[in-house]
Amino acid sequence: WGGFSRAPKFPTPSVPRLLLRAERHTGEPTATAAVLHTLSAMHAGGIHDHVGGGFARYSTDERWLVPHFEKMLYDNAQLASLYLEAWQASGDAHYRDVALDVLAYLQREMTHEGGAFYSATDADSPTPTGESEEGWFFTWTPDELVEVLGEERAALAAAVYGVAPGGNFEGRSVLHLPRPLADAAQALDLSEDALALALAGI
Repeated sequence: WGGFSRAPKFPTPSVPRLLLRAERHTGEPTATAAVLHTLSAMHAGGIHDHVGGGFARYSTDERWLVPHFEKMLYDNAQLASLYLEAWQASGDAHYRDVALDVLAYLQREMTHEGGAFYSATDADSPTPTGESEEGWFFTWTPDELVEVLGEERAALAAAVYGVAPGGNFEGRSVLHLPRPLADAAQALDLSEDALALALAGI
């Protein structure tokens, strides 16, 4: 699953950045390979917000699946820089796109109209009954997807992002990519481009 510790797993961007820079000096390719593996696993996991962008503070499990839903400014600032360095090291535009996604999130959600930054967003959010509950805002049920997206698009989103009855977190689902998009496209009998276009429409 990537990473450099057991659960709970923190991104600790300084460690992968050190490894990326070490390879430039040593020429040892396994350092970069370990970093890219970790960054891909983090992006696919629930620690990454697949709707709103940005990354949660840490994962409560070894798979990067269920985060502590608080988002920190300092984490996301460092992760944007790290994903850009991963793009420079690998030439893979996927890492650049993740960095741009993080920066767009910071500009939209973490920047005050006066120009300052907010330091964090809370892990707790109000439920329909008005009580605060950790992760409610970031988790979904199949019925909620249908309510927001309609039957057809909800079925597509559920298949891609692993939303199922019973969920993976307290009866609800943390969005994640349980399989590569190429595999998801094949299972849905779509081309990768068609799936990407459909997801962009969601």
